[in-house]
Amino acid sequence: MALSAFDDPDVPPTPAVVRRCLGGAAPLWADLVAHVARCCPPLEELWNFAGAKFGWSLRLKRAERVLVYLTPQEGRFLVGLVLGEKAVAAASGKGLPPGVLALLDAAPRYAEGRGIRLTIAPGDDLENVKRLVALKSEVAPKGRGSAKDPVRPVGRTKPGKQEKRGPR
Repeated sequence: MALSAFDDPDVPPTPAVVRRCLGGAAPLWADLVAHVARCCPPLEELWNFAGAKFGWSLRLKRAERVLVYLTPQEGRFLVGLVLGEKAVAAASGKGLPPGVLALLDAAPRYAEGRGIRLTIAPGDDLENVKRLVALKSEVAPKGRGSAKDPVRPVGRTKPGKQEKRGPR
């Protein structure tokens, strides 16, 4: 069984089918998507099938950077975030509860950062998820410019040979 409620690779979920699947969690899903769109424009919503083990998930992207992964399940959904070390270090000053900070601290370290998943069900509060999204959008990934300029080239621009040599 896939992590997502939608596991048919040939049938991407439609908004109506997702709302029915989420049930009482559908307003929270819509609220989170709207929040990310407001705080991180321009936002692209991209459905992705990640294989039989994971199924379909919605990626919320700004430029080439995935900000949030949303995985629909029956009556709830998962929020996946990958935070770089700068964002993890800044998390303690953002008013997050000790449980979320412990989850971040315990998450395995990968080149992309630390990945966590939070389950959101009807009646849950999205404030901590919104804080994490804001934190991720504020902190630029390693080797990039400011988060406000997400399309800046990665790495240094090397001068051409003529610039290296100087005057003759």
